[in-house]
This record gives sequence, structure tokens and C-alpha cells, in this order.
Amino acid sequence: MLKIIKGIKKGSKPEVIEPPPGPNGPSDVTVNHASRSAIPQAQLTTIKSQAITRTASPCVIEVTPLLKDVPVSERHVLFIRKVSMCMVSFEFSDTLKKVKEKEIKRQNLQELVDLVQSGSSKMNEIMQQEMVNMISINIFRALPPAAYENTGAIDGDPEEDEMYLEPSWPHLQLVYELLLRYVVSHDTDTKVAKRFIDHTFVLNLLDLFNSEDPREREYLKTILHRVYGKFMVHRPFIRKAINNVFYRFIFETERHPGLGELLEILGSIINGFAVPMKEEHKLFLVRALIPLHKAKYINYYHQQLSYCIIQFVEKDYKLADFVIRGLLRYWPVSNCTKEILFLGELEEILDVTQPAEFQQCMVPLFRQVGRCINSPNFQVAERALFWWNNEHIVDLIALNRDVILPIIFEPLEKNIRSHWNQAINGLTGNVRKLFIEMDAELFEDCNNQFKEKEAMVNQTLEHRELTWKKLEAIASGGDDMVMVI
Repeated sequence: MLKIIKGIKKGSKPEVIEPPPGPNGPSDVTVNHASRSAIPQAQLTTIKSQAITRTASPCVIEVTPLLKDVPVSERHVLFIRKVSMCMVSFEFSDTLKKVKEKEIKRQNLQELVDLVQSGSSKMNEIMQQEMVNMISINIFRALPPAAYENTGAIDGDPEEDEMYLEPSWPHLQLVYELLLRYVVSHDTDTKVAKRFIDHTFVLNLLDLFNSEDPREREYLKTILHRVYGKFMVHRPFIRKAINNVFYRFIFETERHPGLGELLEILGSIINGFAVPMKEEHKLFLVRALIPLHKAKYINYYHQQLSYCIIQFVEKDYKLADFVIRGLLRYWPVSNCTKEILFLGELEEILDVTQPAEFQQCMVPLFRQVGRCINSPNFQVAERALFWWNNEHIVDLIALNRDVILPIIFEPLEKNIRSHWNQAINGLTGNVRKLFIEMDAELFEDCNNQFKEKEAMVNQTLEHRELTWKKLEAIASGGDDMVMVI
């Protein structure tokens, strides 16, 4: 993946672009700096919220001089004019339609990107507002229906969906690049910028994570992460908004193409949580992250989800017991792919689990591991047996062998006797040998108990078979026998 963020060029001292000094400026665009500043805050908020849905005023798309080629006193008007031309939307389904106008808009967008990136000219408040309005008009749009919505295959595998690529991407990419440069620029004053990049703007950004185009989601991920880092006032709101996206996924749709990107952002956010963690963050783990494990097609975001979960356990080791029990609660019944993912995630969690927390959950955990060892799917059984290659897990097992070995002994014996896959038989034999070396006396006790249990089971089966034979004899009327039960 190409790096989106390039280094910001260091140039000379930024020039402040101001509006023309009097009413004698160019007549094609009229801007009154004083009157804009005097607009009440409530009205400014309304203007910003309506900028997303309003259509741009009629504007002639024509070639204009470069900003660097005009005097400083005229740059404000030219900047606003270029921004206005960039507000015009084009139809990209027909590549031969308005080719010249599209190219002019592309060149204007590229010039704005270069201007913000170089930091050679400092934008005033009005210019920033107009630029953010232009960005909003371009990117905040109705997304096309997802592939599964067109076919009606709601329960189908997302991997089978045809990838959608946004036809207007040549322009859209430049708009996203402009927004990214604006957010990361050292010249952007957060006190001013937060008036335009407000809660409504953030919510609309989050809605765009539903885009089927992976290029767009990659830009959105980087931009939202930068917004979170730069605008501290938005941090609680962003976390809550992402939380709501997860709730909707868990309880309603179970479809969201941008879940992996949102979890990547969260992984970085969780990494920065202070210790001890706030109750709010723990509730987020309980109510949102752990329930994400129940989705059928978890493999599309499991890597990012697992990273977030492990970050929580590393921050607060006391959460290990709750997290492990949470995974056991959502353990898949008939999905072998998910079982393999769960076993891998549990191994990573156990790597950072302390002995005290391990003891609280080891009984239900190894009951489930025993079932996995006996799985007819050799990949599931193999993944479970690979746990004994992890030194930390072996140490935890050794400390609690008197509890774990009686649980795991029977599944090991069943594998050695009857598992169809020879590789699994070999791995099971290695684990069995490890337990013998760990505590031969305990192993012998477990072996004797297993034989006693097996003898009782055989005795019960023999008694049941004898009873059925007697019943058959009575039914056939052969002998006058008294049934002994």
C-alpha cells in the first residue's frame, strides 16, 4: 500500500492571503470580510451544516491564473473563485462528457493541495470555511447500493461480492488529499478549524466508511485518525460514534465494509489509553468489542479486532479472565474457520495473562480446548495442539497441571486411539509425552481413573445390551423369563 501522507515541504515564511483592501477589487467575485466575521455563531453553524446538502451556485468553469502568479492582494479572490469551480460536480459514467471542465477542476484541486501542503500561503478563516464547504459538497454524497443489496444475497460471503471502484476517484482522491493536508498542516489552527470540522462533519465522515471502494476507506481511516489526534475536543464524540457503528453492525446489519479500518483506528486509540483505564473504556470492551466475535464473517476484520482486545489485556491484565470467558461465550458451533481464529486469538491473550487470572478461567477454557483437540477437522485439532509449543502457556499449564490434566487426558487418549489424521495422532502423542515428563505420578493417576471410568462405561453397555436381549426374548414369547433390570 502506498503511503498517503508525504512530508510537508518547508518553505519560506507563509504569506497571509487577505481580501482586497476596498470595493475596487474584481467584480466577478464579491467578498466582504467584515460582514462574514459579523455573522452570528448560530448562523455560521447553520451554514456549515447546510453546506453538505446545498448545491453550488452557478459557476463558469474556465482556466484561471495560478495563485503564485498573481499579486498577494488578489489571491484571496482567486482562491475563492477556484474553490467555487471545484464545487461543481460532474458525471463520470460518460468519460467523453465535459472533458475540458473536468480537467480544469482537477488542476484547481491539485493546486489547492500543493498550496496547503507547501504552507507557503496562510489561509484566513473565510478561505478555510469555503474550502471545507467545497470538500463537504464533493465527498458527502449518497453511496451506491452494496453488491449484496443488488443481488439480495444478504447472508452471502462478502468475498464473493464484486469490488466497487468509485468512477469519480481522479477528483475524489484530490479532495481527500486536500482534506488530509489541511488537517495535518502545522498552519491549521485547531481553534479555527474545529468550527468547520465539527461533530456533523465527523459523523458524515463515519458514514462514508460504508463505501465499497477500499481506496476511499484507506483515506478516511488516515483522516479520521489525524482528526482524533489533532482535535482533542472531538475525541469522546468520535469514540462514542464508532461505538454506535459497532452496535448497529452487531444488532442489525452484520454488514459493514469499513469495520476493519475503524478497528485499526481504535487499535491506535486504545494503545494511548492511560492506566488505570476509565470505566467508559472497559464498558466499550464489554458491550462492543467482545460481541463483534459473534459475526459469521469475522475473518474480514479479525486481525484488527484481536489487536484491540490484546491491547486491553496488556493495559489491564485483570481483564484477561473476562475476555477469555467472553470468547468462550461466542464460540462457533459449526464454523471451523472461526474456531481456528478463536484459538489463535486465545493463544495471544494467554501470552499476556498472569497466573492468577489464568486460574479463574482455566476449567471452562480447557474443556473447550479438549473439544477442539477431538475435532474431526484436522486444522482445528492441529491449532489446539500447537498451544503446547508456546512456552508461556506450557508454564501456566505446568503450574496448574493437577486441574488441567484430568480435563485434557480423555481427549488426548481418544485422539491417540481413534483420530483419522496421522499428523494429529503424532502431535497428540507429543503432548501426552510432555505431561508424562511434567508429572509422571499425576499422569499415572489420571490414566488409572480413565481406565476405571472406561470399565464402568463398558459394564453399563454390557448390562444395557443384556437387558435388550431379555426384552427381545420376552417379546418373541420364547421363554417365560422374568426381566431383571
